[in-house]
Amino acid sequence: MGGPTGESELCFPHLNSSCRKNSRAPAVSMLIYVILSSMSLLTMVMNLMIIISISHFKKLYSPTNSLLLSLAVSDFIVGFLMVFQIILIDGCWFLGDIMCGVYFVLDHIFTAASIGTMVLISVDRYVAVCYPLHYPIKVTQYRIQVCVFLCWIISVFFHCMLLKNNIQQPGLYNTCMGECVVVIYFFGGIAAVVCSFIAPVTVIVVLYVRIFVVAVSQAHAMRSQVKGAIGQGLVQRVAAKKSEMKAAKALGVVVLVFLMCVCPYFCVTLESGDAVVSASAAAFVMCLFYVNSFLNPLIYAFFYPWFRNCMKCIDVFTYNCGYHHLYNKC
Repeated sequence: MGGPTGESELCFPHLNSSCRKNSRAPAVSMLIYVILSSMSLLTMVMNLMIIISISHFKKLYSPTNSLLLSLAVSDFIVGFLMVFQIILIDGCWFLGDIMCGVYFVLDHIFTAASIGTMVLISVDRYVAVCYPLHYPIKVTQYRIQVCVFLCWIISVFFHCMLLKNNIQQPGLYNTCMGECVVVIYFFGGIAAVVCSFIAPVTVIVVLYVRIFVVAVSQAHAMRSQVKGAIGQGLVQRVAAKKSEMKAAKALGVVVLVFLMCVCPYFCVTLESGDAVVSASAAAFVMCLFYVNSFLNPLIYAFFYPWFRNCMKCIDVFTYNCGYHHLYNKC
């Protein structure tokens, strides 16, 4: 028999069929753990703040904020699921085959719900900018709730069917003890890429380009109207230019961040013959995929003035509650 492998390199040292750990320097492993743990915590905290703000303050009940609430819920759970990805950083899974399947199913469902909600947000903004007079009639709270419900139901059904074999036979594709692997066959992988990446990206880009064009044309129209009425053409020109740049910046942030976060994962999926997604082998692209849920609150909520006002109210409320608690305790 050959010499045994170093026990420190095995997930389960007492088993010959154990998987090997990924070899990294201790400093590198610690840095990765700290970064991912911080990202997971911040993702949950920021999205939880959005959930509390929209749910608690009745003035924030609106169709657009309902979409932000759905996005925050899905991203909050994705932030929680990052904990399991942290477990897989060393290439070892200690929670069993059933939990491996559950983790991947939930991960696919909630990331798909997040992407689907982003598409709904782009549609909402398209109607608001391009058809402002019809917006209150076309976009109602009831219709938004129905769209959000359908988005979640479709995400659950599609990914349960996509990962049906992995759910029915957990650990079927594992090659060693401590491995967590999900296999999506060729046609299923193509369907997942089309529905979760190509179609949403196409819709988002087309709608935001349209929004940008309309915003620029409105800025030009406003500038031409006020140029003759007010003798401050230069000031109006600067204001219009700022409006155009603001629209361009918003478009660039939304589209580029989304593409940067999700493109690597789906490119890896497309390059493989059968879409074999091993979390231990594709840790980087998976973590980059999760970054989208970390940045969504910054893109979609932190740019809203009402969110900063709600944070101030929550801080004051927390401070007052803490003060009264200490006072009563004394």
